[in-house]
Amino acid sequence: MKNHNFLLAGAIFMALGVLLGAFGAHALKKILSPEMLVIYKTGVEYQFYHAIGLLLVGLIGFHLESKWLRWSGILLIVGIVIFSGSLYALSISGIKILGAITPIGGLSFVAGWVCLAVGIVQHR
Repeated sequence: MKNHNFLLAGAIFMALGVLLGAFGAHALKKILSPEMLVIYKTGVEYQFYHAIGLLLVGLIGFHLESKWLRWSGILLIVGIVIFSGSLYALSISGIKILGAITPIGGLSFVAGWVCLAVGIVQHR
């Protein structure tokens, strides 16, 4: 993926984060239990953090070209989809086994940040 694709993905995930956050605060607040609403909000929160990360990866990529930066962006996208997506699905459906998928997304986030660090260190 190219830098502008990471910037675009980050912007889209940010917009979706706002929409999903508003949906949770207004529509789901009336339907979900407090426990499930906290799970949903965690998905939104981590989506925002890592969408900002995607924006950073895209911007840094204009200054440093590295396969590590590309992997960083890809892993952050995968993490958002798996981590936040599984939390959204779990909170709305109540199917607890979906929580078993969430750590895979968390590991993807960690790997994405590590790849970013490696890419930066290699370009010193």
